[in-house]
Amino acid sequence: MLYIASDHAGFALKEYLKRFLKKHSIAVEDIGAHRYDKADDFPRYAFSLSKKVASDSSHRGILLCGSGQGMCIAANKVRGIRAASVWNKKSAIASRHDDDTNILCLSGRMLTRKETEEILSSWLFTGFSGLARYKRRLNQIAAYEKNSRA
Repeated sequence: MLYIASDHAGFALKEYLKRFLKKHSIAVEDIGAHRYDKADDFPRYAFSLSKKVASDSSHRGILLCGSGQGMCIAANKVRGIRAASVWNKKSAIASRHDDDTNILCLSGRMLTRKETEEILSSWLFTGFSGLARYKRRLNQIAAYEKNSRA
C-alpha cells in the first residue's frame, strides 16, 4: 500500500500528487490532512502515516510539509522507518537503491510540480539494490534502533 499525508504547507501538492498517481493507476490512501488548516502541525500526520508504513514491509509512504525536513525528522522517530527528504531525481534514486527508504519526504514550498513528478516516479520505480554493504549498514541501523528505543 502507498500512503500519503501532509500538513497545510504540503496540502496543495499532496492533492495534486493524488491526481497524478491516480492518472498512472497507482492506488494511494490519504492519511490527512483532509482539508486545508493553516494551524495544523506536521507531527500528527507524520506519525500516523509512519505507523501504517512500519506495520508491513511492503508499505511505503509520501509525506509533504513546507521543507520536507520536519516530516522526515518526525517519521524517522518511528521504529522501522527509513524516511528521506529528497530534492531531485538522483537523490530519490539513491535513497531507494542504497538505503531502501520506505518514506519519501517532499517540500510543498520549494519544488515545482514537474520536479515532484520526476522525484516521485524515480523513487517509486527504483528498487533496493540488496548489495551486501547496504544490507550491512541497514542491519547496523536496525540493531541500534532495537537497542535504543522502547
